[in-house]
Amino acid sequence: MTSQSPDTKISVETPIRAPSAVPVDDAVLPFEVDALDLRGRLTRLGPALDDILTRHDYPAPVGKLLGEAIVLTILLGSSLKFDGRFILQTQTDGPVSFLIVDFQAPDRLRAYARFDAKRLRDGQDSGALLGCGHLAMTIDQGPDMNRYQGLVALEGGNLEDAAHEYFLRSEQIPTRVRLAVGEEWRGGVGEGPKHRWRAGGMLLQFLPKAPERARQADLHPGDAPEGVVSHRVAVDDAWVEGQSLISTVEDIELIDPDLSGERLLYRLFHERGVRVFSPLLLRAQCSCSRDAVASMLASFAPNDRAEMVKDGKVVVTCEFCSSVYQFTPGEAGVEEGSVEP
Repeated sequence: MTSQSPDTKISVETPIRAPSAVPVDDAVLPFEVDALDLRGRLTRLGPALDDILTRHDYPAPVGKLLGEAIVLTILLGSSLKFDGRFILQTQTDGPVSFLIVDFQAPDRLRAYARFDAKRLRDGQDSGALLGCGHLAMTIDQGPDMNRYQGLVALEGGNLEDAAHEYFLRSEQIPTRVRLAVGEEWRGGVGEGPKHRWRAGGMLLQFLPKAPERARQADLHPGDAPEGVVSHRVAVDDAWVEGQSLISTVEDIELIDPDLSGERLLYRLFHERGVRVFSPLLLRAQCSCSRDAVASMLASFAPNDRAEMVKDGKVVVTCEFCSSVYQFTPGEAGVEEGSVEP
């Protein structure tokens, strides 16, 4: 069944319907399994993801990694209840030394990755591409509010591992995440095969009404004497079942363009009953503009602006969307006579 929001109370008279067979791309589908005290979000990405990744023509391993970061950002950022920003970024010593995904609520998305092509090797997984460093997740509520930032160490693991570590240490909410990215090749009439990127992901959380049911074992302090018995808490049976169900989800199910999100959720949770809510649509759209770039140039020192002049103009390329902005020296605020001939 469908309602407007996960926070909306549904009466028992709400009609039940069969899951829609129509796939919806570039959207987040919130859902809940009331019988197990589970809530979650499922996202499927098609054209928006393809637009972001093809603008830079990333090598396949880099595109896959950035796609995973985009999916994770959407799963986390789409929970914002205000018009703010959720920013995920990594800084590491791996071949992909830096990536950033900027989600501006409720629906705008952009992303970028920096990599060293000489260090890319066949067979490298996400952990090898990232290497060691840290993952930062920032919530920006606007100029008049404080920022919130969570940090997770990256030590050769993938982004799913990092997400689980973040929720264990920061949010302390029992959480499981699944991420999948793939390349789709489809033939057209009178044309060769067309390449498109696709991605999908699911976030599942155990949110019982009784807080004691969500208790987790205390984190190891790191300096406990030898022989000290670690703290243990029995895992709630409902969460055991929820983890078992999400672990059965295959990558192909998350990215299959012919399988609707509602049908996938029905496959997983129909025995317990699953309620879906209105989907949240997404779009790939950069926030750069000529005025914004001009303001950025104005923030530089006069000597720095003068050094940007090449062939009689200042050219700025947006790292996110590859848009190119050209300015005359005067438009860029370069003083006359400060540019060396």
